[in-house]
Order: sequence, then structure tokens, then C-alpha cells
Amino acid sequence: MSTVTPAAPVPVAPTTTRSSPFRRRRIMHRVALNGVALLVFVVMVFPVYWMVATAFKPGSEILDYTPHWIPSHPTLRNFTNAMHRPYFWTDAKNSLIIVAFVVLLSGIVAFLAALALSRFRFRGRSAFIVLIIGVQMVPLAALIIPLYITASRAHLVNTLTGVIFMYMAFVLPFSVWTLRGFMLGVPRELEEAAMVDGATRFGAFIRVMFPLVAPGLVATSIFAFIQAWNEFIIAYVFLHDSSKQTLTVWLASFTTLHGTDWGPLMAGATLTALPVVVFFVLVQRKIAFGLTAGAVRG
Repeated sequence: MSTVTPAAPVPVAPTTTRSSPFRRRRIMHRVALNGVALLVFVVMVFPVYWMVATAFKPGSEILDYTPHWIPSHPTLRNFTNAMHRPYFWTDAKNSLIIVAFVVLLSGIVAFLAALALSRFRFRGRSAFIVLIIGVQMVPLAALIIPLYITASRAHLVNTLTGVIFMYMAFVLPFSVWTLRGFMLGVPRELEEAAMVDGATRFGAFIRVMFPLVAPGLVATSIFAFIQAWNEFIIAYVFLHDSSKQTLTVWLASFTTLHGTDWGPLMAGATLTALPVVVFFVLVQRKIAFGLTAGAVRG
């Protein structure tokens, strides 16, 4: 009988000593990234927290040399003083009117312009795209004087209509550029397939392209809302009457020659920021749903 000799055991190289430094570096890398992310988060969130916290502090805690990180005696007096300040509700109404028209008009115009740039060929198309990019590079402060002269000649100074047109002048370029990118991501074959199945060009656009571009339209609407709501320079220069100003200009009234009333100012700033937060919370779910629906349909 032949005997089978057992195979010699294969030596296994010790990997623990080699892998441990690699694991340590990876752990240290993650810890460093998390630390940087936490630092950025604190830097971004702390001013907002300090604004809200100051809005609930009494005057003695606000002016105290020792900082109070948390209000010791929370009060709503600052909010009451801010809301009873002259022109608060009037300026809030003006801001809502301006923002509503800016979002609606810029959305329609930007949508049609982006559709033309992404789906049609015409003379001057490339130059128009370059012009859109160039306009975004110009700082807003450099456009104040030309815009004011143009609005003055058209008798649009100190009117809400003039401010709406001025806001659209700097909201439209970014909106058109963003929507064009969304439309370029939709294949032409989807529209052509719908037209082969008997749909008209308009029907293919409404049933196929519009649902896929809807997330981009919502995203640009959020951008237009935030820009128009938070804008200060144009409203401050173009609107002279206190009854026609916006909330951002109204906030500047808390600073006078006698000093700054910090409590009501922080309360007013908190109230001014609430519509933007509420609008984003209501719309961000629709953005996620639109992206998911577009991916399934595509």
C-alpha cells in the first residue's frame, strides 16, 4: 500500500503588523475629515444660532461683556417690538409681492430661453451662451448705476415694478444656464419616440420633457426666491419711500445715530429668515421626488 504523505503547511505571512499602520492611517484620515466637516458646520451654523439666541435675550444679557451662550431669561419682547415697528407688515407684503412676481416671471422666461438654447439651432446661439456666462461674472455693484439710469428714464424708480425688473436682470442668467443644463441631460430620443407614437411636439414636450426638467425648474425657483428675498442693495437704492421698501431695507432702520437696537434687530432678522426656511422645507421634498421620478422614467 502506498502511503500518502500529508502536504506541508503553507506558511502564512503575518499581515497584522502590515495592516495595522494602514488601518491607523485610514482611521486618522476619517477623523481628520470629520473634524474639518464639523468645524465648517459650526462656522456656518453658529451665526444663525447666535442671531436666534440673541432674539430671545433681554437687553441686559445682550449688552453684557460676559457672553451668554444660552438665554438665561428668554423673552418674546424683542419679537413684539420688531413686529410693532412702523412699516413691518407693509414691507413684508412688498417683499412677498416682489418675490412672487420674480419667481413666476423668471421661471417662465428662463424656461423658454433654456428650451430654445438646448433644443434649437439659430444664429447667435453660441454668442448668447457666452453672454450669459459673462453677465454672471459682472459684480452687482457695477450694474447699480446703469440700472438706475435706465429705470429713471423709464420712470420705474421708487416702484415695485422697477425692482421686479431689476431683480430679474441678475436672476435670469443663472436660471437660464441651470435650466439649459437640465434640458441637455434629457435625450432627444425620448421626444422623438413620443412623436413616433403619435404625440405632437407640444404633447411630447409636456408629457415627456417637462416632468424630467421639473426638478431643475424647482431648483431655479428656490435660487430666485432666495436671491430676491435677501437682496438689499437694489431695494435700498431704488426704493425711497418707507412704505415701498422690502424687509431687508426695513432691517437697516434698527441702526440709527444713537446706536443699534440689537434685540429687536435680531428678532426682525429671524422673522425675515423664516419664509426662506419654510419655502425650502416645503419644496425640498418635491426636488427629491422629481429626481427619482425622472430617473425611473428615463
